[in-house]
Amino acid sequence: MSTDAIVLLKEDHKEMRRLFKAFQDAEEGPATKRQKLVDQILEALTVHTYLENEVMYPEVRRLLPDLEDDILESYEEHHVADVLCLELTRMDADDERFNAKTTVLIETVTHHVEEEEEEWFPKVREALGRKQLQEIGEKMIALRADAPRTPTEPKAIKKARDAVTA
Repeated sequence: MSTDAIVLLKEDHKEMRRLFKAFQDAEEGPATKRQKLVDQILEALTVHTYLENEVMYPEVRRLLPDLEDDILESYEEHHVADVLCLELTRMDADDERFNAKTTVLIETVTHHVEEEEEEWFPKVREALGRKQLQEIGEKMIALRADAPRTPTEPKAIKKARDAVTA
């Protein structure tokens, strides 16, 4: 298994795309199936954004100050996703706006992922050596077990609050 931070984040992105597709395929299906998929999406996003906010972004910000604007934009995109995730935790799958809100979340995250993979990650990979990306990845792996799993956990709420006040 790779410890390269970018490889790890891309693996998360791949899993999110799989969950997004599964939700889109189930949009007209039973509410219980949609609810289960959204719960999985919320967990994947909560863990992923926590690792980026706590490890990847601060490290890149410290090591590559020229990417400050990219990082600040990423924090804001995470904040928008955090708000949608929190709202979805308070909804049932049979709520008339559940599918619409989930679709907006998927579109927002997909845009963010595309920017990261097409624009931001190549800059980071070029500027940081393999060793530095592996060190960042190792920190992310170590933190993953203790990462919040739902948007309502205190660590996840702190992450969302920090995005507003940072």
